[in-house]
Amino acid sequence: MPRRRRAQAIRPGLRRILDGMTESPAFVRNGRLDILAVNRLGRALCSPVFVNPARPVNLARFRFLDPASMEFYPDWEDSASTTVNLLRTEAGRDPYNKALTDLVGELSTRSDEFRVRWAAHDVRLHHTGVKRFHHPIVGELTLAFEAMPLPAYGTGLLHDALGRDPVARRRRTIGPTRGRGRQRRHGLPTLRRRCAGSRRPSLPGSIRLRSWTR
Repeated sequence: MPRRRRAQAIRPGLRRILDGMTESPAFVRNGRLDILAVNRLGRALCSPVFVNPARPVNLARFRFLDPASMEFYPDWEDSASTTVNLLRTEAGRDPYNKALTDLVGELSTRSDEFRVRWAAHDVRLHHTGVKRFHHPIVGELTLAFEAMPLPAYGTGLLHDALGRDPVARRRRTIGPTRGRGRQRRHGLPTLRRRCAGSRRPSLPGSIRLRSWTR
Protein backbone atom coordinates (compact mmCIF):
# COMPACT_ATOMS: atom_id res chain seq x y z
CA MET A 1 0.00 0.00 0.00
CA PRO A 2 1.25 3.53 -0.64
CA ARG A 3 2.62 5.13 2.48
CA ARG A 4 2.68 8.75 3.53
CA ARG A 5 6.07 10.40 3.30
CA ARG A 6 7.72 13.21 5.12
CA ALA A 7 9.69 15.71 3.11
CA GLN A 8 13.38 14.85 3.04
CA ALA A 9 15.23 17.43 5.11
CA ILE A 10 18.97 17.95 4.85
CA ARG A 11 20.58 18.51 8.24
CA PRO A 12 22.65 21.66 8.82
CA GLY A 13 25.80 19.58 9.29
CA LEU A 14 25.60 18.21 5.76
CA ARG A 15 24.92 21.66 4.37
CA ARG A 16 28.06 22.92 6.12
CA ILE A 17 30.07 20.09 4.57
CA LEU A 18 28.77 21.00 1.13
CA ASP A 19 29.58 24.67 1.63
CA GLY A 20 33.06 23.71 2.82
CA MET A 21 33.78 21.99 -0.49
CA THR A 22 35.08 25.06 -2.29
CA GLU A 23 37.13 23.24 -4.94
CA SER A 24 34.46 20.87 -6.27
CA PRO A 25 30.84 21.18 -7.40
CA ALA A 26 28.69 19.06 -5.09
CA PHE A 27 25.04 18.46 -4.35
CA VAL A 28 22.68 16.04 -2.63
CA ARG A 29 19.93 14.36 -4.64
CA ASN A 30 17.31 11.75 -4.02
CA GLY A 31 16.28 8.80 -6.18
CA ARG A 32 13.74 10.96 -7.98
CA LEU A 33 16.66 13.20 -9.04
CA ASP A 34 15.53 16.21 -7.01
CA ILE A 35 18.45 18.39 -5.93
CA LEU A 36 17.90 18.84 -2.19
CA ALA A 37 21.08 20.77 -1.34
CA VAL A 38 23.91 22.23 -3.39
CA ASN A 39 27.14 24.09 -2.74
CA ARG A 40 28.16 27.36 -4.35
CA LEU A 41 30.23 25.82 -7.13
CA GLY A 42 27.59 23.18 -7.82
CA ARG A 43 24.97 25.88 -8.30
CA ALA A 44 27.32 27.77 -10.61
CA LEU A 45 28.03 24.66 -12.68
CA CYS A 46 24.34 23.72 -12.94
CA SER A 47 23.11 27.29 -13.37
CA PRO A 48 20.92 26.43 -16.41
CA VAL A 49 19.10 23.86 -14.28
CA PHE A 50 18.28 26.51 -11.66
CA VAL A 51 16.76 28.98 -14.13
CA ASN A 52 13.36 27.38 -13.61
CA PRO A 53 12.00 28.76 -10.31
CA ALA A 54 10.20 25.51 -9.42
CA ARG A 55 11.65 23.82 -6.34
CA PRO A 56 13.03 21.34 -5.73
CA VAL A 57 15.07 21.43 -8.92
CA ASN A 58 14.64 18.12 -10.75
CA LEU A 59 17.34 16.88 -13.11
CA ALA A 60 15.04 14.53 -15.02
CA ARG A 61 12.48 17.26 -15.68
CA PHE A 62 15.26 19.57 -16.89
CA ARG A 63 16.71 16.97 -19.25
CA PHE A 64 13.45 16.06 -20.93
CA LEU A 65 11.34 19.21 -20.74
CA ASP A 66 13.81 22.08 -21.03
CA PRO A 67 15.36 22.69 -24.49
CA ALA A 68 18.41 24.22 -22.77
CA SER A 69 19.46 20.73 -21.67
CA MET A 70 20.38 19.82 -25.26
CA GLU A 71 23.17 22.40 -25.18
CA PHE A 72 24.13 21.93 -21.54
CA TYR A 73 24.70 18.18 -22.00
CA PRO A 74 26.80 17.59 -25.17
CA ASP A 75 26.21 13.84 -24.78
CA TRP A 76 22.48 14.34 -24.41
CA GLU A 77 21.39 10.95 -25.74
CA ASP A 78 23.55 9.01 -23.29
CA SER A 79 22.68 11.38 -20.47
CA ALA A 80 18.97 11.02 -21.13
CA SER A 81 19.20 7.22 -21.17
CA THR A 82 21.16 7.22 -17.92
CA THR A 83 18.54 9.48 -16.32
CA VAL A 84 15.73 7.09 -17.23
CA ASN A 85 17.75 4.10 -16.02
CA LEU A 86 18.26 5.79 -12.66
CA LEU A 87 14.54 6.49 -12.33
CA ARG A 88 13.72 2.93 -13.33
CA THR A 89 16.12 1.65 -10.66
CA GLU A 90 14.46 3.86 -8.06
CA ALA A 91 11.00 2.68 -9.12
CA GLY A 92 12.09 -0.90 -8.55
CA ARG A 93 13.53 -0.03 -5.15
CA ASP A 94 10.54 2.04 -4.04
CA PRO A 95 7.48 1.12 -6.17
CA TYR A 96 4.94 2.98 -3.99
CA ASN A 97 6.68 6.35 -4.18
CA LYS A 98 3.83 8.60 -5.36
CA ALA A 99 6.12 11.56 -6.11
CA LEU A 100 8.19 9.34 -8.40
CA THR A 101 5.08 7.89 -10.04
CA ASP A 102 3.75 11.39 -10.67
CA LEU A 103 7.08 12.47 -12.20
CA VAL A 104 7.19 9.44 -14.51
CA GLY A 105 3.60 10.12 -15.57
CA GLU A 106 4.36 13.76 -16.31
CA LEU A 107 7.47 12.96 -18.34
CA SER A 108 5.77 10.14 -20.22
CA THR A 109 2.95 12.48 -21.21
CA ARG A 110 5.13 15.41 -22.22
CA SER A 111 8.24 13.78 -23.71
CA ASP A 112 8.40 11.17 -26.47
CA GLU A 113 12.13 10.74 -25.76
CA PHE A 114 11.37 9.80 -22.18
CA ARG A 115 8.45 7.53 -23.03
CA VAL A 116 10.49 5.43 -25.48
CA ARG A 117 13.36 5.02 -23.01
CA TRP A 118 11.05 4.20 -20.09
CA ALA A 119 9.45 1.40 -22.11
CA ALA A 120 12.88 -0.25 -22.51
CA HIS A 121 12.91 -1.25 -18.79
CA ASP A 122 16.68 -0.73 -18.43
CA VAL A 123 18.17 -0.16 -14.98
CA ARG A 124 21.56 1.14 -13.93
CA LEU A 125 23.35 2.02 -10.72
CA HIS A 126 25.35 5.09 -11.65
CA HIS A 127 27.93 5.88 -8.96
CA THR A 128 31.10 6.89 -10.82
CA GLY A 129 32.18 8.05 -14.25
CA VAL A 130 32.78 11.12 -16.41
CA LYS A 131 30.30 13.79 -17.47
CA ARG A 132 30.59 16.45 -20.15
CA PHE A 133 28.95 19.86 -19.88
CA HIS A 134 28.73 22.92 -22.07
CA HIS A 135 28.50 25.78 -19.61
CA PRO A 136 27.03 29.04 -20.96
CA ILE A 137 29.98 31.05 -19.64
CA VAL A 138 33.08 28.85 -19.27
CA GLY A 139 32.38 26.55 -22.20
CA GLU A 140 33.22 22.85 -22.38
CA LEU A 141 33.83 20.95 -19.15
CA THR A 142 34.76 17.28 -18.74
CA LEU A 143 34.44 16.28 -15.09
CA ALA A 144 34.84 13.06 -13.18
CA PHE A 145 32.08 12.37 -10.68
CA GLU A 146 31.37 10.18 -7.68
CA ALA A 147 27.87 9.52 -6.33
CA MET A 148 28.12 8.50 -2.67
CA PRO A 149 25.14 7.04 -0.77
CA LEU A 150 24.11 8.74 2.47
CA PRO A 151 22.95 5.84 4.68
CA ALA A 152 22.26 8.11 7.65
CA TYR A 153 19.24 9.41 5.71
CA GLY A 154 17.98 5.95 4.82
CA THR A 155 18.03 4.69 1.24
CA GLY A 156 17.79 6.82 -1.85
CA LEU A 157 19.87 9.91 -1.02
CA LEU A 158 23.23 10.42 -2.68
CA HIS A 159 25.98 13.00 -2.40
CA ASP A 160 27.37 13.83 -5.86
CA ALA A 161 30.79 15.48 -6.19
CA LEU A 162 32.56 16.44 -9.41
CA GLY A 163 36.16 17.32 -10.21
CA ARG A 164 38.70 17.44 -13.01
CA ASP A 165 38.95 14.32 -15.13
CA PRO A 166 42.69 13.46 -15.29
CA VAL A 167 42.30 11.50 -18.53
CA ALA A 168 40.72 14.46 -20.32
CA ARG A 169 43.42 16.73 -18.92
CA ARG A 170 46.18 14.46 -20.29
CA ARG A 171 44.52 14.42 -23.69
CA ARG A 172 44.57 18.21 -23.79
CA THR A 173 48.23 18.21 -22.73
CA ILE A 174 49.42 15.86 -25.49
CA GLY A 175 47.05 17.24 -28.13
CA PRO A 176 47.69 20.03 -30.65
CA THR A 177 48.83 23.35 -29.24
CA ARG A 178 46.40 25.28 -31.42
CA GLY A 179 43.82 26.97 -29.21
CA ARG A 180 45.43 25.70 -26.02
CA GLY A 181 45.72 29.17 -24.52
CA ARG A 182 41.96 29.60 -24.69
CA GLN A 183 41.42 26.26 -22.97
CA ARG A 184 43.60 27.34 -20.05
CA ARG A 185 41.42 30.38 -19.43
CA HIS A 186 38.26 28.31 -19.22
CA GLY A 187 37.02 25.25 -17.39
CA LEU A 188 36.60 24.47 -13.72
CA PRO A 189 39.28 26.94 -12.46
CA THR A 190 37.48 29.76 -14.29
CA LEU A 191 34.20 28.66 -12.74
CA ARG A 192 35.84 28.73 -9.29
CA ARG A 193 37.23 32.23 -9.84
CA ARG A 194 33.88 33.60 -11.00
CA CYS A 195 32.16 31.89 -8.12
CA ALA A 196 34.66 33.29 -5.60
CA GLY A 197 34.15 36.75 -7.06
CA SER A 198 30.41 36.65 -6.45
CA ARG A 199 29.16 38.00 -3.14
CA ARG A 200 25.94 36.05 -3.30
CA PRO A 201 25.46 33.32 -0.68
CA SER A 202 25.45 29.67 -1.80
CA LEU A 203 22.36 28.61 0.16
CA PRO A 204 19.61 29.47 -0.23
CA GLY A 205 20.65 32.23 -2.64
CA SER A 206 21.70 31.90 -6.26
CA ILE A 207 24.42 32.96 -8.65
CA ARG A 208 22.94 34.85 -11.56
CA LEU A 209 24.82 34.50 -14.80
CA ARG A 210 23.80 38.01 -15.87
CA SER A 211 25.98 39.39 -13.09
CA TRP A 212 29.07 37.74 -14.54
CA THR A 213 31.12 39.15 -17.39
CA ARG A 214 33.59 37.43 -19.65
